[in-house]
Amino acid sequence: MFFLRKSSLERLPVAMSGVRMGERALQLGITDRSLAGAIAAKVGLSGHAAFAVTSEGKAAQARSAGAAAGVLVDVHVTTLDTLPFAGDAFDVVIVHAGDGALPVLDGSAGTPLLRESYRVLRSGGRILIIEGGARGIAGLLRPRARLLDAAATVASLTTAGFRAARPLAEREGYRFTEGLK
Repeated sequence: MFFLRKSSLERLPVAMSGVRMGERALQLGITDRSLAGAIAAKVGLSGHAAFAVTSEGKAAQARSAGAAAGVLVDVHVTTLDTLPFAGDAFDVVIVHAGDGALPVLDGSAGTPLLRESYRVLRSGGRILIIEGGARGIAGLLRPRARLLDAAATVASLTTAGFRAARPLAEREGYRFTEGLK
């Protein structure tokens, strides 16, 4: 039987994000603080880590995630269908859709958020949608948000203008779907 150490399990979702040092990364929403903080830390001192969230409570979570990871994060409380960033400002946009709080993939409600994500991405940039819920015992105790069919997620990205949209993987209770600008 093969066992992974806890530290290995924690790195899998971060590695799936594909965020690299020096990138400008925008995270929309926050579901898992440790995952969000680890992704923000991946950009390093030469990159830029930003969050756009819909409430002060989520902003506090984003700041806490950054502090726990030991990184500075730029947090904005805003509506997610009109992001306060210039066009072509980011290399990657990560959408945390794990707790069902973001209507990102549910028909027309998600289209403005995905179109805004497209607008703030540089040419050749990518979007990553992380669906799922908590891992381990917390995942068993808390009800999970309903995951859409992977094809529906891909269709939502395609409708918003992303190309080469595809599911990347399902790991550690998360599903990762990517699209390119």
